[in-house]
Amino acid sequence: MKKVLVIGGAGYIGSHVVKALLADGFGVTVYDNLSTGHRCNLFADADFVEGDISDYELLEGTMRGGFDAVVHLAAKKAVGESMENPQLYARNNINGSVNIFNAMVDTGVKNIVFSSTSAVYGMPQYLPIDEKHPINPMSFYGFTKYEIERVMEWYARLKDFNYIALRYFNAVGYAADGSITGREKNPQNLLPIIMEVATGVREKLYVFGNDYDTPDGTCIRDYIHVEDLASAHVSAIKKLLTEHKSYAINLGTNTGTSVLEMIQSAERVTGRKINYEMAPRRAGDPSTVVATNGYAKEILGWEPKYTNIDDIVKTTWNLEIK
Repeated sequence: MKKVLVIGGAGYIGSHVVKALLADGFGVTVYDNLSTGHRCNLFADADFVEGDISDYELLEGTMRGGFDAVVHLAAKKAVGESMENPQLYARNNINGSVNIFNAMVDTGVKNIVFSSTSAVYGMPQYLPIDEKHPINPMSFYGFTKYEIERVMEWYARLKDFNYIALRYFNAVGYAADGSITGREKNPQNLLPIIMEVATGVREKLYVFGNDYDTPDGTCIRDYIHVEDLASAHVSAIKKLLTEHKSYAINLGTNTGTSVLEMIQSAERVTGRKINYEMAPRRAGDPSTVVATNGYAKEILGWEPKYTNIDDIVKTTWNLEIK
């Protein structure tokens, strides 16, 4: 049995990755400080180490258990927070990642799948965004993710080290079978906020801008179901274990959904009115961000299964009414 250490495996995306790995027959250990993850997201079939990526001795000691690959999902990800508190993001994202890479080198773990982000690209210069698009992050968060990619690239040149950086677009949804129940803490993304309006946790949603160059005037984003993201991680690990090469790969759907279309989908799925109010544009928001997944299909044999936005929204709503 191949063994994988999933760092951040109690979090939103990480728990779905653990679920997919276990279903595929991998042995899994979760390493998580539970700052944003949940104990209820831990699976009985996976081992658990409670720890932070700043704790090098614990990281190294854990890796000495013998692993074929690491999945790194432990970075902080709030764009606004990264601009207000860059030192926190430098310490956690950059320094913490270097700790992970050094522990891998020191213990002989050769393969890592890294949770990167579409934020490395910045303002789109053309659509759909592919892996050849210029890198120009507009937030310190996006900068830290690309710096981590650059460090991995150097380690791959200098050490027996292989990586796949998966550049996510907008992760949404929950496990269709209801097995993962821990919600994101302090959600910043559109769909969780819409769900809070639907359940009465929030009074209304603010839609930032309705005068963009899109069919309904609101921003369009590429939403990808979290179980599709998880399956890509499994494919990436298998690729690393057989080929021993390094890649940076986009994970998107080739299509986009506007803010108003997402609201309308939520109204169809929930049967409830989603109260919203138009607000001024936010600085730096591009009108449309959509990615091609042709390279992911070529390299990983992967493509998303969830292609209907109502199906994606339904998996989130099912959790709310559970």
